[in-house]
Amino acid sequence: MKFELKTENENYSNSFSYLFKIVFSLALTIIFCDIALKLGVISKNYQIKHNCILVNVEKSPSAFKKLSKISNLKSKQKIWEFCREIVK
Repeated sequence: MKFELKTENENYSNSFSYLFKIVFSLALTIIFCDIALKLGVISKNYQIKHNCILVNVEKSPSAFKKLSKISNLKSKQKIWEFCREIVK
């Protein structure tokens, strides 16, 4: 006849492992969300600069429309002033 005695060490290691997995996955999620937000800001700044260069070189109406949507500026004069600051 075999007699086994279970200890609680397994329960502690399982709960610690589970807690570690949760904390690790939350940390990865926060890091990836932060990276996504920063890439969005970089992309928006690149679009603004690119469209300002197009406005200065080609003076295309589509670039004015895109800049109006991105920067929330409605008049062409304000867009011109905004682009002068950006392109400097």
